[in-house]
Amino acid sequence: MPDGATTLGELLAALDHTVATLVDAPAGESVPVRSVALAEPADLPEHLETEGPLPEVYLLVGVDADATERWLREITARDPGQRPRVLMTKSANDSPAVRAAAAEAGVALVHLHRQARWDQVFPLVRRMLARSPGQRAAADDHDLLAPDTDLFGLAQVVAKETGGMVSIEDPQSHVLAYSASDASADQLRIRSILGREGPSDYLRILREWGVFDRVRRSDEVVDVPEHPELDIRRRLVVGIRRGTPARMLGTIWLQQGDAPLRPDAAQVLRGASAVAARIIARGLDAPSTEALLVRRLFGAHGDGVDVPSVAAALNLPTTGPAAVIGIAAIGPVAGLAASSGLIRLHASAFRDDSVTEAIGDRVYVLLPSYHSEHSVGSWVRRLVAQLEQARGLVVRAAVAAPVAGLTAVAGARAEVDRVLDSPAAASSGSRVSTLAEARTAVLLAEILELVRDRPPLHDPRLAALDDYDREHAAELRVSVRAYLRAHSEVSAAAAALRVHPNTLRYRLRRAEAVLGIDLADPADRLLLEIQLAAVPIAQP
Repeated sequence: MPDGATTLGELLAALDHTVATLVDAPAGESVPVRSVALAEPADLPEHLETEGPLPEVYLLVGVDADATERWLREITARDPGQRPRVLMTKSANDSPAVRAAAAEAGVALVHLHRQARWDQVFPLVRRMLARSPGQRAAADDHDLLAPDTDLFGLAQVVAKETGGMVSIEDPQSHVLAYSASDASADQLRIRSILGREGPSDYLRILREWGVFDRVRRSDEVVDVPEHPELDIRRRLVVGIRRGTPARMLGTIWLQQGDAPLRPDAAQVLRGASAVAARIIARGLDAPSTEALLVRRLFGAHGDGVDVPSVAAALNLPTTGPAAVIGIAAIGPVAGLAASSGLIRLHASAFRDDSVTEAIGDRVYVLLPSYHSEHSVGSWVRRLVAQLEQARGLVVRAAVAAPVAGLTAVAGARAEVDRVLDSPAAASSGSRVSTLAEARTAVLLAEILELVRDRPPLHDPRLAALDDYDREHAAELRVSVRAYLRAHSEVSAAAAALRVHPNTLRYRLRRAEAVLGIDLADPADRLLLEIQLAAVPIAQP
């Protein structure tokens, strides 16, 4: 097996029969897989247009059997080395046409449980494919202290040493890893593995028994008795805690099966808690280093970033067109920060080498070596709609594409910030725009802000116009501005002001006299329009 890649069989074992069932594997279960993509119906044509090998594992979201069959038929036209090797879907397992198309393409077909959550399955698959040979060997060798052990390996070892079934969860009760299930897995375990919340009655009982409080506040192993009425079996649970004061990193749950747990199960669980804390802390530390590199790449820590070194550390190409997307909330920004993980998920599904980072109150996405502005724009518009549908979050997005390479990423981020900062661009009605599309609005807003913030650039003659309006209860400023906005069409401006054209002509003559300018002169008109837009009414 080249490069120690994960095999289809190992991936299926990790996902467990609760989540995934193999329908057919034309090349067997030993086929190696390294990369994964999550694709929705609108994504499939774009993937077919991609040059070079496609990702080796595809998770098809919302793609029906007919569309899956058509896509597989089109895949067959590609070179065998450029086809995917595994297709995971919820909809196509009962379709003979899909099975035939998959067999013809040499693609393994895997059925996912209809209740499995994509936002849980996709990260699990990515973590499994990222496991090194050492991590898999550590699980097989039962070496809990091996430096390369991961949570999947730990769950398998604990299950073997205790005679139960293990789930490792984060503080929000999202499953991070689990051991293989057998026929005695209860509904609580099955639902948690599928990414679903446990039975509400049972969760209420756990709260009443103080289970959650005890694992948060102490290192003790809590024995949770079975609940036959709810078909819930006995469990042991321990918190994963680290540091002083202790920080809660998650929990390890051990379900008893048909046979009793081994006598030393609680002791094994305590040891596993310490190992899990080390693994999770290692994972938390690693992203912080990566996040620093990403922030430098986006220019968040000033100039002078060593792009080749950052690219090597992040495994990104230094050259080739790319795209940079900035996302900002319309209204409260707290929801956007909380949704950065969802944005990262969708970005990774669109392109598995994407980079996503929250900086300040905005989220930025880098799509390396991706130069099709049309496809990027289509994806961003879908993302904006998905954020609103899934989280009720209303956002704006700005796209810079194509970007020459990683050395231009910081400049591209500055460009998208200019669009997102522009009130005129925000009021255009479009939720997704590029600097090219918003150039006029952005530049005009920046010019006006520059004039507004520098009093030496204020024309003192405008103050005289404001003084005249106050002293005579006149409306010269409003009248001149309406005239200029109407492109010097007196009748249109008068209609907007609801006055007679002769009245407006009189006001314009008075304004020319007060200002000492000629409205027929293009330079005078340009200067006056800038001043009227940028300079507030002079205070008495």
